[in-house]
Amino acid sequence: MTVLVNRSICLAAGFLLDMILGDPYSLPHPVRWIGRLIAFLEGILRKETDSPGRKRRGGCLLAVLVLLVCGGVTAMALGVLYHVHRGAGVLAESILCYQMLSMKCLKTESRKVYCALREGDVEQARSAVSMIVGRDTARLDETGIIRAAVETVAENTSDGVIAPMFYFALGGGVLGLLYKAVNTMDSMIGYRNDKYLDFGRCAAKLDDFMNYVPSRLAALLMIAGAGLCRLGWRAGNPRKANIPYDPAGAWRVYRRDRYKHASPNSAQTESACAGALGVRLAGDAWYGGVRVAKPYIGDARRPIEAEDIRRADCLLYASSFLMWAACMGAFALGLLWCPLA
Repeated sequence: MTVLVNRSICLAAGFLLDMILGDPYSLPHPVRWIGRLIAFLEGILRKETDSPGRKRRGGCLLAVLVLLVCGGVTAMALGVLYHVHRGAGVLAESILCYQMLSMKCLKTESRKVYCALREGDVEQARSAVSMIVGRDTARLDETGIIRAAVETVAENTSDGVIAPMFYFALGGGVLGLLYKAVNTMDSMIGYRNDKYLDFGRCAAKLDDFMNYVPSRLAALLMIAGAGLCRLGWRAGNPRKANIPYDPAGAWRVYRRDRYKHASPNSAQTESACAGALGVRLAGDAWYGGVRVAKPYIGDARRPIEAEDIRRADCLLYASSFLMWAACMGAFALGLLWCPLA
């Protein structure tokens, strides 16, 4: 019972801190430390002259070492703090939970793109979107910039908020940080290019496995979130008929397009977002100077516009709130059930 109480306090505090503060770039962050560890181990374990098999084994060893170090250090630190005083443990785990979530940070970065577009500064918008996407942005026109920003918000609703909350609810700070370690490995070495195709395969497969359930949960929450956004928009604009959120469309496009991506998980939330907004996402993109063919996701019921970035942010917040409420509800049920067990 004590574990559930502690975890519910930590999740509530972490969620609130992320909503208010976001990610202050000047403060130490565990993901940056994980990134340094990955880069250090990559320098030791990856050699350009290695055979494909040796690169795969090196990549697997890197993944094991990163998970052992991250999980071991986190478990030891939290164990010591909880042993010293429960309050110290709760405080540390609350901060850890807060640093796992990227809700406000994602909104802040996407709004930089939106504001630049509203001011007519396409070059600044292109620069802003380059900070949150992995594709080449030099060739993007205004429509491409908007599409890239909306796709990033949609995909990171799962990776940056729903999945960390899911794993934190299941296993506290240790499991939550292990998820962030896997996600960071994938973002650094999980590429299908000549450099990382073999070395990053283990990291990419681990990330696919870890995100399988959360990405689908995130898509369903986004569909429900579209309903919340629709109600909120209608309440604030009672005389306007064109409501920019469509939960039925989100469900229809999700069922049809959720596998239109090389990753088994990325199109889950992208399809739900595209259907909710009534726009078309994805399509061909450039990576490292190479054009990569991708199918479109969603229907172009109307042209995509800068305002869709703000709408995607609303879907992000609605989905995140629903996930937080579901976790807190599960904790409450667990606390009610525990005395009867």
